[in-house]
Amino acid sequence: MKITNVLRIRHSGLDPESSVVLFTNEEKSRDSGFPLTTAGMTEGRTADGRPKSSNMSRQLETALTTHDHRQLVERGISLKTLESQLATFQRGIPFTNLKRACRLNDGIRSLDSLDTPAVIQNFERARTTGRTMKFVPASGVGTRMFKFLETARLRRTSNAPTPTEELNQFFSNLPKFAFYHDLKNVLSSQGQQLDRLLAKNNYHPVIDALLDSLNYARLPKGLMAFHRYTGTTRTPIEEHLVEAADYVKDDAGRARVHFTVSPDHQLVVQQRIEKARHALGPDHVSWVVGCSAQKPSTDTVAVTMGNDLFRDSDDNLLFRPAGHGALLSNLQELHGDVVFIKNIDNVVPDHLKETGSHYKRILGGLLVGLQDTLFSFLTQLESGATSSTLLERITEWANQSLTLTVPNRWHARTVSQKAQWLFTWLNRPIRVCGMVPNVNHPGGGPFWVEQENGTTSLQIVETSQVDPDSPTQRKIFASSTHFNPVDMVCGVRDYQGNPFNLDGFVDPDTGFIAQKSYKGRELKALELPGLWNGGMAKWHSVFVEIPRETFNPVKTVLDLLSSEHQPPERP
Repeated sequence: MKITNVLRIRHSGLDPESSVVLFTNEEKSRDSGFPLTTAGMTEGRTADGRPKSSNMSRQLETALTTHDHRQLVERGISLKTLESQLATFQRGIPFTNLKRACRLNDGIRSLDSLDTPAVIQNFERARTTGRTMKFVPASGVGTRMFKFLETARLRRTSNAPTPTEELNQFFSNLPKFAFYHDLKNVLSSQGQQLDRLLAKNNYHPVIDALLDSLNYARLPKGLMAFHRYTGTTRTPIEEHLVEAADYVKDDAGRARVHFTVSPDHQLVVQQRIEKARHALGPDHVSWVVGCSAQKPSTDTVAVTMGNDLFRDSDDNLLFRPAGHGALLSNLQELHGDVVFIKNIDNVVPDHLKETGSHYKRILGGLLVGLQDTLFSFLTQLESGATSSTLLERITEWANQSLTLTVPNRWHARTVSQKAQWLFTWLNRPIRVCGMVPNVNHPGGGPFWVEQENGTTSLQIVETSQVDPDSPTQRKIFASSTHFNPVDMVCGVRDYQGNPFNLDGFVDPDTGFIAQKSYKGRELKALELPGLWNGGMAKWHSVFVEIPRETFNPVKTVLDLLSSEHQPPERP
C-alpha cells in the first residue's frame, strides 16, 4: 500500500464520493495545536517493569480533565483507543494502491460454473441445520430520499413550488407510491383533501404532511411504506423478513434476522418488528429477530481543524458515530456462522423475490463449499500433517480459489515453516460478495490492491480511498466494470466452530477523515474502515458476478416508481 503524506477529508453535504480536501504534512505540522507523533504510540517499560508513558500519553494526561476521563469510561473508550485516533488525525491516512480493476475471470468469478445442484446442496445443508442468518444495516433515515422536496420547502414563495423535473415526476405519479393512502388520510385528519390540493397545484401542504405529519423526513428508511399489495403495504423491514423466510429458514421453521438501527429509533423499530412478526405469517415461519444500535464505544473523538481536541460549549469532548465500519462490533456479537449482509433499501416486492433468493443460495453454497475444503486443510495442518505433497495441494487450491500469493523465497523455507505460514494464512474469515455490472452508481467496486509487502489482494475500494492527484490511480478506478451492491455472505466461524475475533482482520489504514461542523464550528471527524472495505480487508474474499436485477436500492423516493418497486402489471 502506497503511503502518501496527505490527510484525506471528505466534506459533508456534498457528493460523498467525490469531495476530497488534502492537507500536506507541512500544513498539518504548522496548524496542529496538539503535536502528536506516531512514535508516541509505542508503549515501553520502565526499569522496574511498569508501563512507560509515551509522549502522547503524557500530553493526554495534561490535556484531559477528570470529566474527560469520566466521559471515556462512560462510553467504554480506552485511553489507548483515544491515542490511536488522535495519532491518525496527525499522520493522516494512506491512499490505497490500486493494481488493476477486477474483471470477469480476473478477480470476479462467473456464475456459469456455480449454478449447479452441488452448490445449491451445499447451501441447503447449512440452511436446514440453522447455520444461516441475515444481517441488515438499517440506521439510515429518509433525509436524502426527499432532498428535492426539502429544497422546494426552503424556496417557498407561493402555493406552487418552482417546477422541476423531480417535482413534476413526484406529483404526477403520487398515487403510485405505497404511502399515498397514508398521506391522503393524514391530510383528511387535518381537514384537507389531497385531490383538491393537487388540482389547485397547492403542493406545500402535501409536502408538509409527508415530511412532518408522516415524519418521512426523519423516519428510518426501514419504516417507510415501499411496496403496495392488495389491501396493505410493506416497509423494507417487512420485506427483509419475508425474504429471510425464503432462504435462511431452517428445518425447525426459524428465520434469523438482525437489524442495526440508530439508538434514537431503536424502540420504534423494535415495536414495528414485533408487529410485523405476528402480522406477516405464514404460520410455518418463526422469525428470530434481533435489533441493536451502534455502540458508544465505537464512536470517535472530534478534533478542531488544528488537531486540538474539540470541545462543546460545556467543555465536553465531542464524540461522533464512526460510520458503518463501527457495525463490525455488532456483527461480532451475533456469534453467527453463515451471515448474509444486505442493505435495508435493497428490497423488491414478492413477485421479484425468487431471482434474488436463487442467487443468494448460489453465493451461500459457494461459501460453504470453500469452507469445507478450507476447514479440512486446516484440520490436517493442525494434526501435524506436513508432507510436501499435501502442502503443494493446499497451495495450488488456495491460489486458484482464494488468490493466494506465497511470500518471497517460498522454496527456501522448510516444510514446517511452510505449514505454519499456510495455517496462519488460511485461518481467517471468508466472504463471497456479489458484484453487479457497473451502471454508473456512485460508490465502491472490486479491485486488485497492492499491499505493503508487494503481494496483491482482492478488495472493495471506495472513491475516497483513491489518490485524486494520481492520474494512474484515477484511471484504474474509472476502468472498473463492476459495482459493489453490498450483497454478500460471510463465514465468521473458524474450522473448530469458534467465532473469529473480527477486529483482528481489519486494515486500520482504510478509514477516512471527514470535515464536518457542529453548531457552526468546523471540525474533523474520523470514520472507521468501512464494514465491507477495510473492516474486512484481511478476510478471504471471493467476488462473483450477479445479475443487475438483484440490485434495486432506493436512494431517492423517485426510485420507488421504477417497475422493480411497483406491483406486477395485470394481464
